[in-house]
Amino acid sequence: MSRKIVITSGKGGVGKTSFSLNIGAQLAKLGRKVVLLDLDLGLNNLDVVSGIENQIIYDIVDVVSGKCRLKQALVKTSIHPLLHVLPSCQSYGRHLVTVEKLQEMIGLLEGEFDYILLDSPAGVDEGFYKAAKVANEAIILTTPHISAIRDAAKVLTILKSLEIAETNFVVNRVRGDMLKNEETLSISAIESFIKCPLLAVIPESDQMGFSGNIGSSAKGGEVEKALKIAAQNIDTGSRIIYDAKKPYTGLWGAFKKRRTAL
Repeated sequence: MSRKIVITSGKGGVGKTSFSLNIGAQLAKLGRKVVLLDLDLGLNNLDVVSGIENQIIYDIVDVVSGKCRLKQALVKTSIHPLLHVLPSCQSYGRHLVTVEKLQEMIGLLEGEFDYILLDSPAGVDEGFYKAAKVANEAIILTTPHISAIRDAAKVLTILKSLEIAETNFVVNRVRGDMLKNEETLSISAIESFIKCPLLAVIPESDQMGFSGNIGSSAKGGEVEKALKIAAQNIDTGSRIIYDAKKPYTGLWGAFKKRRTAL
């Protein structure tokens, strides 16, 4: 049976779509069949970030309106042969993508994929509720900033009311040097505020940025290491948390810290 995971955030700009793509890629590297559903209807970017923009013939509205079969709309990414994307629409026909239609599509995908990842729009509008109602697990993404953390906590409250079976959160774009120097909120402080199991810590990097990640996943370095740990945690239930401060310890860490400050 597929695991249906909604990836969401209370605040925009926390790297949710890039994280969705990268965690999907890491799960595929573990040999799992993964499909990413872009449910950010009208403000979609997953097609661009995953590099499939020019391969799209049909999108999610074409599927729910009966213009094409579900398999015709799925696009295999060049990132990994086991990673597929169901593209979103632009602005037309969003009202056709109902909870009932999403449930029908997911029912068809369940026999084909190990993971169905739902890239939800940021915030708690109608699109968020649609994505959450068809999932049985949730990952809330935040950054170490107070506004993002507060909004993540609000999203958690709503997910609890929707009776999502399991909810975890990820702290994205963590500056290890600032964490080491106590110039940003500690991970334990964020945990105590959100009051939800911590799934992963992902360090700040251009690799997770929009412009540097088109058509590929993060490769090499600390970001990929953190993403691999996160994927293992999702897949096996382990609770290994990447230490963002470690690269900034010792002689090499002191040199990196100095370069960061310049």
